[in-house]
Amino acid sequence: MTALTLSTSSAAALRADAVVVGVAKGAKGPVVAAGAEAVDKAFGGKLAAVLETLGATGAEGEVTKLPAASGLKAPVVLAVGLGDVPAKDDGYDAETLRRAAGVASRALSGSKKGAFALPIEDVAAAAAVAEGALLGAYTYDKSNGNGGSAKNAKNAKDTDKKNNGPLAEVALVGGKPRDKAYKAAAERATALVEEINRARDLINTPSNLLNPADFAAEAVAAAKEHGLKTEVLDEKALKKGGYGGILGVGQGSEAPPRLVRIAYTHPKAEKTLALVGKGITYDSGGISLKPAGHNETMKCDMSGAAAVFATVVAAARLGLRVNLTGWLALAENMPSGSATRPGDVLSMYGGKTVEVLNTDAEGRLVLADAITRAGEEKPDAILDVATLTGAMVLALGNRTFGIMTNDEAFRTSLHEIAEEAGEQSWPMPLPTHLRKGIDSPVADLANMGERMGGGLVAGIFLKEFVADGITWGHLDIAGPAFNESGPFGYTPKGGTGAAVRTLVRLAERAADGDLG
Repeated sequence: MTALTLSTSSAAALRADAVVVGVAKGAKGPVVAAGAEAVDKAFGGKLAAVLETLGATGAEGEVTKLPAASGLKAPVVLAVGLGDVPAKDDGYDAETLRRAAGVASRALSGSKKGAFALPIEDVAAAAAVAEGALLGAYTYDKSNGNGGSAKNAKNAKDTDKKNNGPLAEVALVGGKPRDKAYKAAAERATALVEEINRARDLINTPSNLLNPADFAAEAVAAAKEHGLKTEVLDEKALKKGGYGGILGVGQGSEAPPRLVRIAYTHPKAEKTLALVGKGITYDSGGISLKPAGHNETMKCDMSGAAAVFATVVAAARLGLRVNLTGWLALAENMPSGSATRPGDVLSMYGGKTVEVLNTDAEGRLVLADAITRAGEEKPDAILDVATLTGAMVLALGNRTFGIMTNDEAFRTSLHEIAEEAGEQSWPMPLPTHLRKGIDSPVADLANMGERMGGGLVAGIFLKEFVADGITWGHLDIAGPAFNESGPFGYTPKGGTGAAVRTLVRLAERAADGDLG
């Protein structure tokens, strides 16, 4: 993990491999952003002109490297584009700063230290730069194929040498190391990003190295480290408890399913949240087999469970005054002679029956069991997170997740929280007319309904398993969970850790007594 330090030194005086400055897109050419005054002075006030000569425009995400002028301790200046110059007195928004810092960190991969002299006008700006720089510095540890998780951490140093490794240290110029608010922001950013990276590592781990039992072991190990309580239901306990959804999905695999309960409690908590994560460690589609071209990245189908796991640990590390229980519904969906067939009927946890019309609509089955179980503990709210439907990707694209709830105020609150956290989301409806489509002649419900609006149908299905009187929400993160294109901003190729920032911010609001 990249180290984060706060520095009161000027950008000119700080020893580093490179000093990072911001440059914006002005009406008459690039404009050097606040924070880079000392660097601009070293260039005789002509840094913007030099950058323009080199082709820089200030466009968002643009990177320009140039040798440092005399008077700077760093040998290189890295100018990162911030986009359009903001309106007078508005300043740069947090997400712009996050993305710029992430771009700079990626550009400095393999370096020992980067001095970030971006516009840091207050604590919020410092937090945004810190988050973006740390998120952008992420690299996946390929040693033994497993992203540096507990059982393979010993190989990390050798792998870092082969891959150049991430930027080793981020120094925030303009940070105030003796100011309690700045220190708290830096500590929060470090804990948050370390847990997002935990989720990214799990998502990037090949499925042959992360089956349901392996994932459960990771959760148990983290729980011991951070003082959390865990309970792991193996296939025998699941059968005894009547968890027909999880068992039905997992019965075709030689790697049996698990349901993990991981809980953080605070003695002064007034609110209790239950988070439920879909954890399909590999999704072949089962008997309703996915075609070639649609199954190569299906190791990422446990991204929801990874996000929930990371959030519970983050809450513990931050000492949030909230009770937070994570439910990880873990299974591998494989075709075999013992696999669930289309047309089979499963008896779910809690007694409902479901006709399985498509075994590739398996995520809702494992979630249904876990949502029902979570509801027995009477939390103030349940929020499930899942890479659930391709329909949501078609509707919202690859960078935006959908929000569905049984409570309009909660849906609005989740949307606001996601925006505040820097994650793109969009509220989606649960139209009542689509409910009839999941009626079944042989069971209480079918796991498929109308094809059009499939993402909404999945949400309607899940709603059927929410106990009366409990506020519930569903995040379909199928689009942003796994980035198959090139890296951008602070987002790497591969697992992104989508929804963790939103979930942590929700937990923080709950700690303040606000759930929307």
